[in-house]
Amino acid sequence: MSKETNIKAQQKFGEAINTGDLEILKDLVAENSIDHDPAEGQVAGPQGYIDFFTELRSAFPDLKIEVKHLVADDENVSFAYEVTGTHNGDFMGIAPTGNAIKARGMQISKFENGKMTERWGSSNELGILKQLGKKI
Repeated sequence: MSKETNIKAQQKFGEAINTGDLEILKDLVAENSIDHDPAEGQVAGPQGYIDFFTELRSAFPDLKIEVKHLVADDENVSFAYEVTGTHNGDFMGIAPTGNAIKARGMQISKFENGKMTERWGSSNELGILKQLGKKI
């Protein structure tokens, strides 16, 4: 597939997260997709992403991910992003604080036939926890 096809798939993935229309991830992520940096308890494939982002959007109902810089080739899409939201639900055992969060992260997604097959990523989880008042 072309890098343009992969970029479009990655953009649809981001739109699904931002809108909460997570079922579309079943069309964008291969069943045997590997997440090299999964959340605790995250299952493989599209359902793992659906479950993870459902939980994250429950904690931060206004969650938004904005791509700040993107590079791609015929197999990979890599991007730096900023995530924002308001803490109105339980997050990692922290009761809602009403605090706004802003954090940066990076991700590399590998694609085959227009579907994500592998993912590597990192978000500033420590920064998020500090913004929620967690003493580290």
